[in-house]
Amino acid sequence: MSVCTWSYKILKLLRRMNNFYLHGSCRADFARFEISNAKVGWVHPRVSSLLTQYPDVFIRTQDGTVTVCDNLDSYTRRSEAVDDVLQALRQEGSLICLEGWRDEKSNVMPKFGDRPLMWMERAATSVFGVKQYGVHINGYTVSGNGHVCMWLARRSYNKQTYAGLLDHVAAGSLAAGDSIKQTVVKECLEEACIPVAIAEKAQPVSTVSYTHVHDEEVFAKSLFTFDLELPMDFKPKVGDGEVQDFYLLPIDKVKELVATGEFKPNCAMVVLDFLIRHSFIDPDIDSSYQDFVTGLHQTLE
Repeated sequence: MSVCTWSYKILKLLRRMNNFYLHGSCRADFARFEISNAKVGWVHPRVSSLLTQYPDVFIRTQDGTVTVCDNLDSYTRRSEAVDDVLQALRQEGSLICLEGWRDEKSNVMPKFGDRPLMWMERAATSVFGVKQYGVHINGYTVSGNGHVCMWLARRSYNKQTYAGLLDHVAAGSLAAGDSIKQTVVKECLEEACIPVAIAEKAQPVSTVSYTHVHDEEVFAKSLFTFDLELPMDFKPKVGDGEVQDFYLLPIDKVKELVATGEFKPNCAMVVLDFLIRHSFIDPDIDSSYQDFVTGLHQTLE
């Protein structure tokens, strides 16, 4: 694959993953979602209509903003009231995304590091357009002669999303109450049977952020990325069943695969970030270098 063709496919991926920002997108159709006068997400008109059928929990202001009622004035009260609404909508079958209910809590906050305003069922976060956070671990090896390979996982064919596509050696969403490093160690152990003593050596190196809209859902995500150099004699093992198998591939092959659609899309973005940071993409050769960097770090306002 030529540099030009490869770059074109990568730019196409980045545009798709950041389509909420594109000229002519449906962003203008979405209402702001606020809690205590803080903007935390975006809501589709149909979803707004469903939510405001529960006026004790949600109201729509004169300018169309959807907000949680002010009398729900604590983290716990908001969380429980919103969860009751989501459970009701789940029973009605009003929102397709709720069919993938996970019983996993995600904190809702204006930006990372702010005091969480409530927790929300992870499966519902996209219909509120609230920012989700996760960790992705680049597991790689370096041989004595400096040859770099990367461990990749093949997602289980039974996964609800992106079944059978390539993934990182370990990755996962940041659950309410868990720290970033705790999540890294937990996901390494659960998904790839990487011992704690090795997983703790993972180094935080970057974030990858994007905002993708599909139908009524806004996927606003920020991924904390880690590099973990694994011993040459170590082989990940399938842990919790979310992975079909693991492969150790030369970095040139990984770079080629990133542009083929074989990867879960956000994993392709994290691998692209790895390729840039480790100088496997040369700005003198690839004129799209700056566009790659910009496309990996889009933050929703």
